[in-house]
Amino acid sequence: MAIKKVKNWWLIRLALTIIGKKGIGELMRSSQNAIKAQEQTLRSFLSIAKDTVYGKEHHFDAILEAKSAQDLFERYRKEVPINDYEDIRPYVERHKQGEANILFPGKPKMYATTSGTTKEPKWIPITEQYYQEVYKVMNQLWFYTMIANRPKVFYGKTLSIVGKAIEGAAPDGTVYGSISGISQRDIPGFMEHLHPAPADVFKIADYKARYYAIMRMGIEQDCTLIITANPSTLVEMQNNAVEFYDDYVEDIENGTLSRKFPIPDDIRSALEARLKPNPERAAELRQLRVRYGNVLPKHYWPNMQVVNVWFCGNTGLFLGKVRDSFPDNCVFHEMGYFASECKAGIVLRSNSPDTVLFGHKVYFEFIHESELESENPHIYQMYEVKKGQRYCIVVTTSAGLYRYNMNDLIEITGFVNQFPTIKMIQKVNGTVSITGEKLHERQFIEAVHAAERDTGNQVVFFVGFADVNRSIYRFYYEFVNSDITQEKAENFTRVLDEYLKKYNIEYEAKRSSDRLKYPETALLVNESFEKFKSTCIDKGYRDGQFKVNLLMQDEKRHALFKELVR
Repeated sequence: MAIKKVKNWWLIRLALTIIGKKGIGELMRSSQNAIKAQEQTLRSFLSIAKDTVYGKEHHFDAILEAKSAQDLFERYRKEVPINDYEDIRPYVERHKQGEANILFPGKPKMYATTSGTTKEPKWIPITEQYYQEVYKVMNQLWFYTMIANRPKVFYGKTLSIVGKAIEGAAPDGTVYGSISGISQRDIPGFMEHLHPAPADVFKIADYKARYYAIMRMGIEQDCTLIITANPSTLVEMQNNAVEFYDDYVEDIENGTLSRKFPIPDDIRSALEARLKPNPERAAELRQLRVRYGNVLPKHYWPNMQVVNVWFCGNTGLFLGKVRDSFPDNCVFHEMGYFASECKAGIVLRSNSPDTVLFGHKVYFEFIHESELESENPHIYQMYEVKKGQRYCIVVTTSAGLYRYNMNDLIEITGFVNQFPTIKMIQKVNGTVSITGEKLHERQFIEAVHAAERDTGNQVVFFVGFADVNRSIYRFYYEFVNSDITQEKAENFTRVLDEYLKKYNIEYEAKRSSDRLKYPETALLVNESFEKFKSTCIDKGYRDGQFKVNLLMQDEKRHALFKELVR
């Protein structure tokens, strides 16, 4: 089936090519001299923020007196500690209450909210400068890389799954929401018609209803691009299509939106305004059912050019479940290394995991994986890292994050001139993530203690494991009352699960959408920790250095606990 070209496809391609080539040129020029690029980037950030509360407390003016790039780095490292979110939370709270000039001049454009290491979510400030220089510029360059790899990518419609642009407001009225939603909302006007569904669709609370609406709008179209960060979303989209395929066909034939799903009236009206009967497409979809039985994306979207999605770290498992469901000539374009805190770069080539770091937009530092437990680790600058080595990445941005530990283990995969390319390996330091929930050991411990209070059942020892292959957490308990029943232990997990939803907004979202399954429960034998430790020491662990995390993604240790189930 030939691609049904959207209107102005040539204008989209021309405009993005002009913009993209300019951005690639800037990247290539800057990457010729990483030392200079990083020095200029850091000086720019510190100069802008030197008169803020944080800048004065950390002597940005004195740092800026440095006469060389190395001197600047040494002064910056001396005056500013490596931070996690809890270190900057007090400054963010002052911004949220309406104070200006705390972390950066003025106030944020918005906040991006995400789960933190405690039960309180992180509010990541996004400044106007950061939005314009990083998100807007990078998005345009990102679109261009797709055209460079797949020239027909914008010939058809684009199915984009993002968060709600605006979810609420801080006490001072500054909005918070999804940066991906904001980015889609603010795409150039000449690209708006690429999206079959209005942004209202992402406000639907019920996840089945939301996926139904997205897919009902998308499956009617000749889509050539899918954009969604997490490939587990692709799994849910395909499952939804299998379950409700006949409903789609009926809706498309009649120009309706099924009443089976709880879609608020105002959102339903916005969606229905775009619908009209399409018996020709309905007939095509019915014929696909007759021909293939189990209808897949490669059947109803045979012209799909690019699926833009993460496939590093744990996410590759989910992509593997649906990769063969797409056309053979479709390429997969890695979304690239980014988080709410930092969009660090872009991927230039399809079917590659390598994100080239934007050393002219973000300042980077690195801690080698061998020193992650060190109190005074050696800090590597961007131009000192080695291909094939793994590091924890630390960033400084124009949005008020100074020497911010991303808590991510990355691998250096190569270089574009002098700028490194990286791929995500996993979270570090007590954080586990199956499908983007970033559940922290501290949240798990707090949830266990809350479940103890609510149920009256006390634990002697407990541990949790992430089973990535099954998208599930498995929790192990040894209770003070060794006669406790499996039924009571299951109730303990039910209470624990509810607290994890309260403490971690990403966990709640993934559980609500069924991307994370309901956790499993196991009861441990008496003296389970002592027996586990004894086994580990027999295997060569040193007694004085022995320690165990209480939340892990480690199948070797998981296997040992499976043997301790009573």
